[in-house]
Amino acid sequence: MATVAPYPARPGRGAELGLLALALGTSIYAFAQVSLAMTGELTTDFKRFAIGYPALALVVHVLLRLRAAYADPVILPVAVLLNGTGLAMIYRLALRYQVSQPEFGQIFSRQLIWTALGVVAAVCVLGFLRDHRTLRRFTYTTMLLGLAGLVLPLVPGIGVEQGGARIWIRLGQMSFQPAEISKILLTIFFAGYLVTRRETLALAGPKFLGLRLPRPRDLGPIMGAWLASLAVLIFEKDLGTSLLFFGLFVAILYIATDRPSWIAIGLLLFSGGVVVAWRLFAHLQTRVDTWLDPFADYYESGYQLSNGLFGLASGGLMGTGWGKGRPDLTSLAFSDFIVDSLGEELGLTGLFAILICFLLLVQRGMRAAMGVRDGFGTLLASGLAFAIALQVFVVVGGVTRLIPLTGLTTPFLAAGGSSLVANWMIVALLLRVSDGARRPPPATHEIDVAGLMAAEEGSQAA
Repeated sequence: MATVAPYPARPGRGAELGLLALALGTSIYAFAQVSLAMTGELTTDFKRFAIGYPALALVVHVLLRLRAAYADPVILPVAVLLNGTGLAMIYRLALRYQVSQPEFGQIFSRQLIWTALGVVAAVCVLGFLRDHRTLRRFTYTTMLLGLAGLVLPLVPGIGVEQGGARIWIRLGQMSFQPAEISKILLTIFFAGYLVTRRETLALAGPKFLGLRLPRPRDLGPIMGAWLASLAVLIFEKDLGTSLLFFGLFVAILYIATDRPSWIAIGLLLFSGGVVVAWRLFAHLQTRVDTWLDPFADYYESGYQLSNGLFGLASGGLMGTGWGKGRPDLTSLAFSDFIVDSLGEELGLTGLFAILICFLLLVQRGMRAAMGVRDGFGTLLASGLAFAIALQVFVVVGGVTRLIPLTGLTTPFLAAGGSSLVANWMIVALLLRVSDGARRPPPATHEIDVAGLMAAEEGSQAA
């Protein structure tokens, strides 16, 4: 009896190593360009980066060979390239700030430390989490921890208000944005909750304007998420976190039920909440006015956005080159407006390349979600990938005047420890899910070709 075995799955670690070499080479080259353009020599910081950053990346690569041999070979190199590009731009700005604004001169050193902590967090996730399905046991625990992280900035004594929003906590000399970790915890909760209730939420209901609406008694989950996001918007005055939290829930809900009506309901609810908040809070009104016409009040509320647009315009198609522009003229060029900083010195071409890297990261996350064999893993990976996509869209849309500014940070690129650690943990979780998706089943069964041909001939004869 003729048999044929299925084509064996390939781990892909060799391809990952080659892509890592390309990502690290590009990052080191960018750093060298910055160092030479700003100081005329390869600085001590460059040498420290050229040795330390590849070592961090290789630690994760070796761990994947040992603990997740079938993980997606593209995710890690893309994350390394994005993080390295962000470090190069932050170092370029730090060299300028040492002269003009000494209080920001240490941002590169802090970001390098946070990068190491982010990689350590990713290593811990990959080392201790052997199967992503384990997280499903902690569905409601992650809900409580995630909501606690959202409300933590409201606690007197540790909560700090910056830029009109109360989203930071300060412990001694260290500040942290707990919502960045909360988005991971709440994604785990949404995935665990909806995977058990998706059949109920997908049941047929009344039809309106061509959309099959859910039954009224099934609206509880989305109403709860809406009220929680509205509370964040009202009490913390943070449009970005509110949008990310509610958009994440609606996206996972749509993936779980495959019903477009949930998206329509979500858009209506969030739009209504934003209108209410806009009427209540002056800083949101200012952001909308600045979005509509940033040049009307150039020297006050429109200064930051207008200078960012001027920077993008001066970069043109090919950019001014590393270290040859003036991105430091824009306030917070190393965090909120780092996209404009990169666009000025790398041009439209370089900015498109960065956006394609984000697109690749999201696409590989979605690919892992489609390939994994359990519903929880599908919702978890798709939710994490969508969180990155939504955050990038909101940030880039804000600094290019597509939408109002929200205050979210660009994943991997912007200065900020909480965001960097959280996004490295997301990378680790996507790698873990992709390992489960690409790994061959424990028991590989041979295919009986002769038996299949006989069965097909029998069915045709019948």
